[in-house]
Amino acid sequence: MQALARVASKKSWGIIWQDVDPLILPLVYMTFSEPSSPADARRDQLAAWLAGHAATYALDLATLAPASADASFRRYFRLASAGGHGATLIAVDAPPPEKCREFVEVAGLLEAAGVHVPRVLEVDLEAGFMLLSDLGTAPYLQALADAGPGPRSRTLMRDAIDALVRFQATSREGVLPPFDEAFLRREMELMPEWYLERHLGRKIDDATRSMLDRTFALLIASARAQPQVFMLRDYMPRNLMIATPNPGVLDFQDAVYGPITYDIASLLRDAFLSWDEEFELDCFVHYWERAKKAGLPVDPDFGEFYRQLEWMGLQRHIKVLGLFCRINYRDNKPHYMADLPRFLDYAGKVARRYRPLAPFARFIDELRGTGTQTGYTF
Repeated sequence: MQALARVASKKSWGIIWQDVDPLILPLVYMTFSEPSSPADARRDQLAAWLAGHAATYALDLATLAPASADASFRRYFRLASAGGHGATLIAVDAPPPEKCREFVEVAGLLEAAGVHVPRVLEVDLEAGFMLLSDLGTAPYLQALADAGPGPRSRTLMRDAIDALVRFQATSREGVLPPFDEAFLRREMELMPEWYLERHLGRKIDDATRSMLDRTFALLIASARAQPQVFMLRDYMPRNLMIATPNPGVLDFQDAVYGPITYDIASLLRDAFLSWDEEFELDCFVHYWERAKKAGLPVDPDFGEFYRQLEWMGLQRHIKVLGLFCRINYRDNKPHYMADLPRFLDYAGKVARRYRPLAPFARFIDELRGTGTQTGYTF
């Protein structure tokens, strides 16, 4: 990341990065931009709603400025406060059907588990507005990218893993929506629809469809056979903040009840950071040992646990290939597209390790224009 270019004006209460990779800029929590146009009706409605709470939280409405963007239609604003909840607060514009209610509910679950999340100070579920405490401007993503696979990153990742284990240890059925077979399949079908057909313009013939169906069935069976726990779905460095206590967790409104390996796989095999195998394994072993100690039902055989984790990660990689293309073509947000090769690499590397996934591995190699000698582990 380039050095900070300048300090923003006092009015914006933040900092602006210049020459930042455009893939990261819209996603980092600390990113700021100029105030939106007066014609922005939602922003005006948010400001009017905040005015009703200005006295309670000593809000300086003149400081309201964008704090970050999101892959969805949610937007985050920061504004100054002298009301005892921090020097700044975060105002959220989440137009229905964005998940304000779910955000509030999952925030309560995480807080009860001892995980550091924003405090929900005010909420209007019908309008889609929230006022939250501010977890600051120091994202995990940047700290990890700066530190590389060394002691600092290991400490940060272990903090994140320990927080995840605390949350999973409070799991109970019937609280969050199930990450069931239909859900899993619907996610993976994004790949043939949006990546193969829309992005590559590739017609899916019967042989390809059959191979995809067999692969999807294997991954679904593996996921459904795992112990099911509270699952955040987006537990990754760009949604974590360096805070006290560490980490601060953001963007958890899509939480479900699903496979135990999903969140640890998404934490280490992320869209914006890649790690060498030694660092990954150190983190995976730390999770496995802490989970066992907490009484979580991880497989007692680390080899089988690792296989479950890899296959779960592959399901996510398949989904993301389609999701990033959909965000580009449907929502006109192209900044994710440059990370497609990372997920092809993830998918190919995993599929080549396991004999039942060999046809899918060959397909990924074909898409990448490569051929790799196969070494099976299972």
